[in-house]
Amino acid sequence: MSEKECAYYRTLYEVAKGINSSLEPVTVLRAIVEQVARALDAKACSIRLLDKKGKTLLASTSYGLSKGYLRKGPVEVAKSKLDQETLAGNIVQIKDAGSDSRFQYPEAAKEEGIASVMALPLTVEGRAIGVLRLYCDKVREFEEGEVHFATAIANLSAIAIENARLHQALKTDYELLTAYDYTIHE
Repeated sequence: MSEKECAYYRTLYEVAKGINSSLEPVTVLRAIVEQVARALDAKACSIRLLDKKGKTLLASTSYGLSKGYLRKGPVEVAKSKLDQETLAGNIVQIKDAGSDSRFQYPEAAKEEGIASVMALPLTVEGRAIGVLRLYCDKVREFEEGEVHFATAIANLSAIAIENARLHQALKTDYELLTAYDYTIHE
């Protein structure tokens, strides 16, 4: 087993351990984006989740991106062919983000020093809930093994997000039920 493959297994182990130890999505997702960026020797990584209307990808967490880049503007699915393809279930690689028409903010990518991007869908039961993006500062095409590793991370991330949403929904239901009980018995 190569050193690179060992790093992938260590990262998968750490990601699975993190998902299993916390239902706080911010903590879990922040650790995931940092670990996957480091394992794949990428400049940065981000997770964006669809809003309730399914029209905009909202920044959830990131690693390695400047605040200026994160504030470049909304990622509107209708204006981003990259995200349309990704949310349709495809893994999309862009070699030159500064000149590819599928990338919504090419000038911001140049300013941030982003050359290549790989975007992966976050899906739960076949339904897209967001995207995981890896950003590289050099022109690069990810190898098949790297794509498989990133896909495993994206799938684990989607599970973590769904678990956190279900936990939050149960917590809210319980709080409402408890408040209702107090109202009836008072």
